[in-house]
Amino acid sequence: MRAYYYDNLPGDQRLPHDYVPSRPVSKETLDRLNVKYWTIPVEGYETRVDEIAKERGYKNRDMINVSKEGLGEIYEDKIKTFFQEHMHEDEEIRYILSGSGFFDVRESPSDEWIRLAVEPGDLVVIPAGIYHRFTLDEKNQIKALRLFQDEPKWVPHNRSSETDVNPHRVEYLKSIGVSA
Repeated sequence: MRAYYYDNLPGDQRLPHDYVPSRPVSKETLDRLNVKYWTIPVEGYETRVDEIAKERGYKNRDMINVSKEGLGEIYEDKIKTFFQEHMHEDEEIRYILSGSGFFDVRESPSDEWIRLAVEPGDLVVIPAGIYHRFTLDEKNQIKALRLFQDEPKWVPHNRSSETDVNPHRVEYLKSIGVSA
């Protein structure tokens, strides 16, 4: 996984949007934001992913194929929904099996976007309460294993004055040493 600051220039969301020169983001910065990641080779990934799932209390999982073929008629709507800035009340855990894409996470308190370029073998944990979004890259396809602590669910709460005071958001900010 490659992490860097998003350039905020207008244009296709599927492009890299990397500054020139690039502004890489360190593992320490991601750790401070409670964004976790591992690189696990796809061949034989099950054992290591199972270990991490057990360590972090993930009990359920499913597979998602984000592509025109995988989502059919709802593809365009889903891509728009995924790219709206939102937060979840649960961690978002993805292990990339094929394809590639971008998770953008808000750095607090700067409010800058950090782009996480993910590809096969990347396992990323987006913490509950962090504002983020997702998009495919120009290849228009990603297949990912989704892990869940309880029943599979994906409930986005779009950024608003209500989400700014959501208990999961407030707890997240407190956990990284930022006042709500």
